Amino acid sequence: MLLRSLLRATTGAASPLRQSQWQLTNCRNMASKTPKAKGGSSKGKKTQPKFDKKTQSKSDLKDKKPEEVLVASPESIAKQDAELRRRLLAEDEKNPALDVGPNGRSLFTSAPSLSSLTDNDVNHYFRFSMKELNEVLPEGLPLGMVKEFEESCRSALLVRRCFIELRDNFRQAADPSLAAKSKGHKVKKQIVLDGLLSCGKSTVLAMLVNWARKEGWLVLYVPRGRDWALGGLFYKNPETNLWDTPVQAVNILKDFLKFNKSLLEGITCKILDPIPLGEGAGVGWPKGRDKMQILEGTTLSQLVEAGVKDSHAAVGVVVRLRKELSKVTSVPVLIAIDQYNNWFTFTDFEEPVTDRSVRPIHAREVATVNAFRSMMHDDMMVGAFSHSTAVGKLRQELPDVPTDARIFLPRYNLDEAATVCHYYLRQRLAKHDAFTEENWKKIFYLSHGNGTEMRYLVPFMR
Repeated sequence: MLLRSLLRATTGAASPLRQSQWQLTNCRNMASKTPKAKGGSSKGKKTQPKFDKKTQSKSDLKDKKPEEVLVASPESIAKQDAELRRRLLAEDEKNPALDVGPNGRSLFTSAPSLSSLTDNDVNHYFRFSMKELNEVLPEGLPLGMVKEFEESCRSALLVRRCFIELRDNFRQAADPSLAAKSKGHKVKKQIVLDGLLSCGKSTVLAMLVNWARKEGWLVLYVPRGRDWALGGLFYKNPETNLWDTPVQAVNILKDFLKFNKSLLEGITCKILDPIPLGEGAGVGWPKGRDKMQILEGTTLSQLVEAGVKDSHAAVGVVVRLRKELSKVTSVPVLIAIDQYNNWFTFTDFEEPVTDRSVRPIHAREVATVNAFRSMMHDDMMVGAFSHSTAVGKLRQELPDVPTDARIFLPRYNLDEAATVCHYYLRQRLAKHDAFTEENWKKIFYLSHGNGTEMRYLVPFMR
């Protein structure tokens, strides 16, 4: 009884303290929610009702003063500015006098095609037709080229000397008579384009493919070489000891058919050996057959289509296609690989070693990459490094690549930067009142000739 009395007394003594603490906390919460006047006191002030944007109609906005109208969002302002810029550019097209570059010369070249460009067209812009580009390069355009077209509001690219030299090199490689006339210039059939980030490697490669296809060449163009060893299903082939990627193989064959189908229909297969089958995409090994027969008279178009329809044969067809391209003599053949440096490092694939460990699979162990990676042959082939894929720096001497194959593409020099900045002024990315020689040179030196950074900095001229 004595213990119960003590507990009751203790509880009764503590309850006022708890109650006072609760009241103090509640008062603080109420005080924080009460709106205060400018002088710090809320006495005599009424709370203002919240403004509901949805209840405002267009007629209400007209009746209000300009300072009372709500400020537009940054997204809507940017959209309105972009629409205004497009309208002004459409009006500028009617005035050819605006197409003025450095020293009063024309910004654009009058050459009708990439094939007719000469040294006199260097540092001029060449106009492209987007419809024609998408037809000639159905595999897709490089991201840098797409960004340039979108932000400049025009499908045009700068003609650089490095493109002229690369085009002439392969033109002479395809025609020995032209190579004999060249003075002091070594013709290379295998070239690797290297250089700093955003120096235009992918764009130059795409322009080369565009030119070659317009000349009637058979071109296997891979704008995203990294995709050959990224994602999808992969199986170890016990016959080759390489990894088959049937999903990627089907996509490779589909892309190759998009532009080249008419050419492939006129070329027959030179190798009639049966093509071994492998695991299909999610369907396992084929039942009742292990090879695909190649009949005499089969065209390369039929061979590629067979690989597209049957995923068991897709990888084998890609490997066979590489061998068949080396035997084509009726038309020049060019193999153009962008993101080529991704084929000299590890893929995203992993092979289980034990129950608790895995081994990363190198790109050379993938059957499709293994078939096309080597440059130790007499075929025309060009690969472009892509430093935006974060592969890392590779050693100077690469396996299966000639030691003199690597060519370094420079970033914009001062003359090219002058033309580029005047072009952005013409496309209303820069303001006329802020555009001076001093300002555009500041941008050039600040960006070190990086094309992407220059395009980003030009609108900030003041």
